[in-house]
Amino acid sequence: MHGKLLPLAGLYLVQGLPYGLQSGLLPMLLRAGGLSLTRVGLTKVLYAPWLLKLVWAPLVDTRGSPRAWLTFSTAALGLVCGLLAVLPPVGAGQAGLPVTVVGLLLLLNLGAAVQDVALDTLAVQLLEPAELGPGNTVQVIAYKLGAVLAGGGLLALVPTLSWPLLFLLLAATYWLAAGLAWAAPALKQLPRPPPSGQPPHTLHLLRDLLAVSGTLWTAGFVLTYKLGEQGAGSLFPLLLLDRGLSAPELGLWNGVGTVACSIAGSSLGGALLARHWQLLPLLRSVLRIRLGGLACQTALIFYLDAPGARLGPGTVVRGAALLSLCLQHFLGGLATTATFTLMMRCSQQAQSALQATHYSLLATLELLGKLLLGTLAGALADGLGLPLCFSLFVVLSATPIVCLGLAPSSLP
Repeated sequence: MHGKLLPLAGLYLVQGLPYGLQSGLLPMLLRAGGLSLTRVGLTKVLYAPWLLKLVWAPLVDTRGSPRAWLTFSTAALGLVCGLLAVLPPVGAGQAGLPVTVVGLLLLLNLGAAVQDVALDTLAVQLLEPAELGPGNTVQVIAYKLGAVLAGGGLLALVPTLSWPLLFLLLAATYWLAAGLAWAAPALKQLPRPPPSGQPPHTLHLLRDLLAVSGTLWTAGFVLTYKLGEQGAGSLFPLLLLDRGLSAPELGLWNGVGTVACSIAGSSLGGALLARHWQLLPLLRSVLRIRLGGLACQTALIFYLDAPGARLGPGTVVRGAALLSLCLQHFLGGLATTATFTLMMRCSQQAQSALQATHYSLLATLELLGKLLLGTLAGALADGLGLPLCFSLFVVLSATPIVCLGLAPSSLP
């Protein structure tokens, strides 16, 4: 099993680099280059290719092998980074990003999204049912580490390395990963793909995807299981900042602390699944504990929403707030590993010619569920007030627990 997990770990770590680059490193560089906060925020439009994975997932299923797609897309990411290295991101006084840089960043996201489809398909085909728990632990942890390295590690090197050197370093990393994808012995053991055929008509494809046993239920679950968590997670740190927590201290707890807790939760989830814990009962227990934790966090919100409430140094409320922040990320990491295992099990029931597209459908819905409340949370808080808003998040967090009670018996 280690012969499979080690190359997957390296490739999933590389897969996390674009997210960290554009969520952590790039906004800082652009802001330092003089762009307004509004324009920096608009760079999130560059994530659009990730929501269109279903467009090219059928090509990964029907044209060539996942290993070839993975190698090609990873090498292409290295080429894009090499081109970015010779272009300045933004000059002083410029109103926005140069058009060429915008185009290359879109290509970077397109390549990363294709790489994501190919790597997930390869993992679905490579891992045995008993290996899904450890495999998804590796996926989640390595991806998060890649994002942290690109968003935080490279940011720390900015005073030492210039923009060109940073992107040359990324390019070299991608080309090494492309060599790993092509040469790793475990990845060569996959069965040869069937003769290429024409991708099916969109409506026929959707019908075939939804006909896979358990797909409709799994789609509903992955769309809803993060709603309350994402809404609370996007607002709670800002409230702590408003109530007296310093920015450096919040950065330490909400950056390093929460990532460490999330990785610990993912590791525990993988360990429990490797010890043959039943997947759905494990998810039910984790989501119930998460619901209780969010209810306690909501009680803190009611307390902190009172006029004059502050998080004084050394107070019990301050400790409870930081503990709540870390606990939710720990449980979120555990739930994510279990849910990704569920998604892979469902996709493994599809025909091999549909597995890439099937998993991409579930992964796209999972991403939409996370983005939905994370995007709308601020508007909900402004409109409803924090106490009522967090009460809504508690209700939303109960939804996937109810959903688990309706799980079809066909799911392995």
